Amino acid sequence: MAKIPTQMLKGILENAILLIIAQGETYGYALQQQLAQNGFGNVPEGTIYPLLLKLQQQGWVQGYKKVSNTGPDRKYYQITLQGQQQLQIFMPQWQQLQHAMARLMEQQGES
Repeated sequence: MAKIPTQMLKGILENAILLIIAQGETYGYALQQQLAQNGFGNVPEGTIYPLLLKLQQQGWVQGYKKVSNTGPDRKYYQITLQGQQQLQIFMPQWQQLQHAMARLMEQQGES
């Protein structure tokens, strides 16, 4: 699979992370693995953690510490009501953009 350019990822990673957190509480390393499993490639921690901080500052996720049996406490994240509302705004916007790109790509294939 081709590597996705960083600039292309920048605009959607925030909401991709929010979508993962909406599925259930999670922590940074697990987020990194879920992004990779879903085709986003190896997103570095240096990208994920600043985005998590931004999501917290926006009030879209809440972070809290949990005791870990395998080492130091982990910081988990869960979606807030504001985060759920953001996803309700984002999803139709993304679908509209996805359809627009699909139309352009179909036109390219026809020429």
